[in-house]
Amino acid sequence: MTSKIIVTGAVDGAFPAVLEKIAKLHSKNSFSLAIILGDFFANPETASEEDATNISALIDGKIDVTLPTYFTLGRHPLPASVIEKLEQSDDELCPNLYFLAKRSTTKTSEGIRIVNLGGSLDPKITAGLSKEKYLPFHTEDDAKSLRGANFADILITTHWPSDIRKGSKIVLPDSIETPKGEQCAADLCAALRPRYHFSISNDAFYEREPFFHVPTGKDSETRPITRFISLASTTNSSKQKSLYAFSIDSTASAPVILPIRTTASPFTISQKRQRLPTQTDSYSRFSNTNHNGDHHRPYKHRRNDHHHRPPPPGPQDCFFCLSNPTIKTHLIASIANDTYLTIAKGPLTTPTTFPALPFPTHLLIIPLEHTPTLASISAPEDRARTYKEMQRYRRALHNFLIARCGDKMGAVAWEISRAGGVHTHWQFMPVPADLAKKGLVEAAFKVEAENEKYPTSFRAKDVGDGVVEKGADFFRVWVWVPKAEEVVDGQSPHAEDAAAEDDEGQEKGEQKCLVLPINADFRFDLQFGRRVMAKLLGLEGRLSWRDCGQSDEEEGKEAEAFKEAFKRFDWALEE
Repeated sequence: MTSKIIVTGAVDGAFPAVLEKIAKLHSKNSFSLAIILGDFFANPETASEEDATNISALIDGKIDVTLPTYFTLGRHPLPASVIEKLEQSDDELCPNLYFLAKRSTTKTSEGIRIVNLGGSLDPKITAGLSKEKYLPFHTEDDAKSLRGANFADILITTHWPSDIRKGSKIVLPDSIETPKGEQCAADLCAALRPRYHFSISNDAFYEREPFFHVPTGKDSETRPITRFISLASTTNSSKQKSLYAFSIDSTASAPVILPIRTTASPFTISQKRQRLPTQTDSYSRFSNTNHNGDHHRPYKHRRNDHHHRPPPPGPQDCFFCLSNPTIKTHLIASIANDTYLTIAKGPLTTPTTFPALPFPTHLLIIPLEHTPTLASISAPEDRARTYKEMQRYRRALHNFLIARCGDKMGAVAWEISRAGGVHTHWQFMPVPADLAKKGLVEAAFKVEAENEKYPTSFRAKDVGDGVVEKGADFFRVWVWVPKAEEVVDGQSPHAEDAAAEDDEGQEKGEQKCLVLPINADFRFDLQFGRRVMAKLLGLEGRLSWRDCGQSDEEEGKEAEAFKEAFKRFDWALEE
């Protein structure tokens, strides 16, 4: 059942006019209910005689409330006369007007579940639940107790959740500072995974891009999406948006396809990854665990027995989809609109491989869309945008290498594009520039292909987003080196502009692109690129990523070191 809901920002005592406005909108739109955020009444310490008269009229039923309306506790205490009435009437102030207690879960007649955390965090109370129902203060334990609701259609918090703007490209007006957030509100949102999260911001309206939550072990089929909206007060002088209307179906499942511009949860990125549902889970490229946590023996490939081959993993089981519950979120270095950058699991290089790079620099550039090849992204504009972002990450990494290493390091990136693949991506790795300039990198790939008796050979060609290959499978490798004249005192003169450049930025240095066609009837080794680089760099002992395991703590520490070093080149942070 779909319900139409209207929400307003703080009223601050101007409820006669606001209720009248809601009534007029209701006559045209037939809303199921209304929610009024923040302070419904004026601050009792500064309230006027007119405010007191209006409150009396409201309690006496002289002000019409034309549809079920819920109000919350904001930053000020409720007036004494309001508290007295609520205590006598089970939180119904007058017909159709209901109080959402500061620590409450409410299910409406339409089946909409509303979870509310009102007031501000009380710094004087370090543990326990708050005792006073109508005072505008809550505790950490108040917030934790609401997690027992398990889920919410609508979450309301007076304060913004901490880190809510992380990963967002929506800006606040220049004159407005980001409201102070509360970590307990962020933790509550992460736990309940509401469809909508509403808050207040007095003089500004802010609607973040939707974000999805990593599925839980027992609910791994879905990736719930939250929309965070903060409304300005209805009395704000800058005419910021204070009303928000939307429709919601409490029975609808989470979407299979993420809405455009959806980001990963800002709370997921900033926290350590949760333990797997079963602690005996070994890490694999694709999960062999069913949704009950039971383990299955991996399918063994049998040559010429294709009719028994299971279908490719979907987004829920794909190692490269952010919606996969087993993804190592602490390895993610940057997230853009259509792609993201992450350190490889079990990287070939280590913090000691290259002295000037004391962190792993074996990286993956991955589209957010679950697609086997770039060419298989159906919408041309989406495909073009994804390809440009992937190239932009590669350029930023080149500038990063110049800044760290001058002209001493080049880079190699490679891709396996197969229609029968799972989730396309590019692997990126630094390489001593001398090896590239002498042609040893190019030779290494060619010789390895010959040794493996591949039926095709490399040719110098750049196929862009792959569409020109008309569905043919291929392996592609880029070999890049900086130009000496572009390095000044060990730095690129363009390095400082790396984060600010647009997506049409020009490549610095020199590069060569080689393409190896892959015959459909030839079994191509997915570790081909890694094997070539392992031999070239003398890292044969790390040829298999499975032999390069680390604890989450070790991975996290090294990932943070890379992210800090790469920060000024991360253009995604600036947009």
